Amino acid sequence: MMKVWQVVIVGCHPTSMLGTKLILEEGGELQVIGMCSTWSEGASSVRERQPDLVLADYYLPEGAVENVLFDMKKSSPVSHFVVMTNEDGRELLQPLIELGASGILYKGASPSQLLQLIQGLREGFLSLPLTWLEKGYWPITSSKGLDGILQMTQTETFIMERIVQGITYDKIALEIEVSRRSIDNYLRKIYVKLDVSTRAQAIEKFALYSRQNRKIYA
Repeated sequence: MMKVWQVVIVGCHPTSMLGTKLILEEGGELQVIGMCSTWSEGASSVRERQPDLVLADYYLPEGAVENVLFDMKKSSPVSHFVVMTNEDGRELLQPLIELGASGILYKGASPSQLLQLIQGLREGFLSLPLTWLEKGYWPITSSKGLDGILQMTQTETFIMERIVQGITYDKIALEIEVSRRSIDNYLRKIYVKLDVSTRAQAIEKFALYSRQNRKIYA
């Protein structure tokens, strides 16, 4: 008998979360053990419950999922994270996967499409819309290593440029009007995208790209 997967839903609309809960639990193979309306609640639930699956909205009033996904995945490595988007979401897939996501799904998808994506994850597969391939979009291309494409946001690029110039983290925080802790969060995402683990490695790799005049995509 297949294991019943435990699920945590993180979203900003209680009614929508309840509807998703009913869809997931209908077949008996999924059990929703938590529904959270903020990232802080979601992060706490994921850390404490270690669910098999987390369904998370891309954006909550607190901000986008990129700000919390890396830390949530780190706190629960066993969890699969599926991000629900209001749009097509093709361009988000790879950056989110590199932060720890296992998939992405448009909120307008049918219940059967949602269940199919989850069933694929249970079997170790990632499901993608065929329309993406029909439009010539191939999402899984490595952005790691010197031959990859850096998929860094404009803010992340600015932060790395200032770090290479020797500017302190506190001063960078003042320049972009964020907290010092936010700079640490940005750096964690940058390290993932650059496939490095230290500040020195990040500076070396970023500086090499700059010298080669490669385009850094926002």
